[in-house]
Amino acid sequence: MPHPVRTVDRKVWRDSRLSEGSRAIPEETAVALTYNGGTYAVMMATPQDLRDFAIGFSLSEGIVGSAEDIESFEVVELDDGVELRMWLGQSRADRLNERRRHIAGPTGCGLCGIDSITEAVRPAAIVAPGRSFSSQDIMTAMQSLPPLQTLNIETRAVHAAAFWTPARGIVALREDVGRHNALDKLAGAVAQDSISAGEGMVLLTSRVSVEMVQKTAAMGAPMMVAVSAPTALAVSMADKAGITLAAIARADGFEVFTHPERINFGDAADGVIHVVA
Repeated sequence: MPHPVRTVDRKVWRDSRLSEGSRAIPEETAVALTYNGGTYAVMMATPQDLRDFAIGFSLSEGIVGSAEDIESFEVVELDDGVELRMWLGQSRADRLNERRRHIAGPTGCGLCGIDSITEAVRPAAIVAPGRSFSSQDIMTAMQSLPPLQTLNIETRAVHAAAFWTPARGIVALREDVGRHNALDKLAGAVAQDSISAGEGMVLLTSRVSVEMVQKTAAMGAPMMVAVSAPTALAVSMADKAGITLAAIARADGFEVFTHPERINFGDAADGVIHVVA
């Protein structure tokens, strides 16, 4: 299996001086996801936590209803990449064949190759109310994220997706060059560990696009928090799915775009100041 990090030589021009040295950079590998012998998708991804990726991708795409629907799984190294071979029961395989499509996407592109607009903007699953959180919960969760991003500490070039609960803190974290891939890996890890998605929040180091909302909704998580801003369509879909979407999370706070009723702001809620950015 390819190592997720490679060290390369490079020259550096800074402050009008030239120097030489090396830098750790993340590996990027073509990963094919196959079901019962047929290729469903080819994604560019970091070759790490590939079982989590396969299961999470299968769940978010609606190919399986649970990790147990995948009867066998195998990682096969090829000359030009990695193949994740999965075998499904006959009924699942028959349904998959009815809507099979092929994706050939660049890094983390979860929409490339979809053959209809309807499929691209399909409604997200409706999330159960789940638990509520305090504003301090959100701050604590996001502050605990950077020290655990081991690949990003080494390379400064990968995204992370994590799951946090008030009782246990970060219970799972996955990294990848693609933000969609990181979230799929997280979904797979949560599903395999039988973690109740309704008890925590998804943390993202990326912007929030519509497919990130779709994947979070498929997990059943009631809240997602990101360091960057959401798109307008992502906000609309999170609202319809019943997800609390907080973003632009910084050391001094965050912004809430949908379903703020799930957050307890304490005394600060008594004196709201209206600001238009």
